[in-house]
Amino acid sequence: MGRTSDAKERLMSAAMDLVWEESYGAVTIDDICQRADVKKGSFYYFFQSKADLAAAALERMWLEVWQPELDAHFSLSKAPLERLKGVLGSFYDEQIRLKSRHGKVLGCPVACLGSELSTQEETEMISAKLREICARKRRYYEATIRAAVAEGSIESCDPAETSLALFGLIEGIVGHARVMNDPELVRMLPEMGLNLLRPRRREAAAA
Repeated sequence: MGRTSDAKERLMSAAMDLVWEESYGAVTIDDICQRADVKKGSFYYFFQSKADLAAAALERMWLEVWQPELDAHFSLSKAPLERLKGVLGSFYDEQIRLKSRHGKVLGCPVACLGSELSTQEETEMISAKLREICARKRRYYEATIRAAVAEGSIESCDPAETSLALFGLIEGIVGHARVMNDPELVRMLPEMGLNLLRPRRREAAAA
């Protein structure tokens, strides 16, 4: 089998990179094995199918990358608006980094994969995982918006509805940047997000 100690991790990393760079439909198991430098027999030792691998890779990304990043951005040691401004600003830095590495804007892997697979019954396992991850992310925004309302730093609103609107703004702008291959479209996301949240005058000046 060869280097089994990290073969599973390499397969998951290769799958996320390839699917994000291209598309789920365009990437084959052979492509993933080649990128991971893992034999095809080893693939089937760990995973039953490409869908099984993709779902596992998404959960791994959540546990090892996305959740730690969100925990840092949404630390309770920061004021609610500071948390939101920080996470909104991070999207521009991320897209700049990705374009430098891959030569193109990649957008959000959850949104890209979700829009491709949402109507395909054979990939429901992946779609379910994507919906779960979206719900987890939105809870960070909703809790922070609720805290901002409670302390009076933004106008009174329904935190669930406002978090959905903010989440939609983020996905829309980042997705549009991928379509246009222009990370600069994401630069104004913090300002747009704060405008949507309607901070009170004193907090808006500070932000």
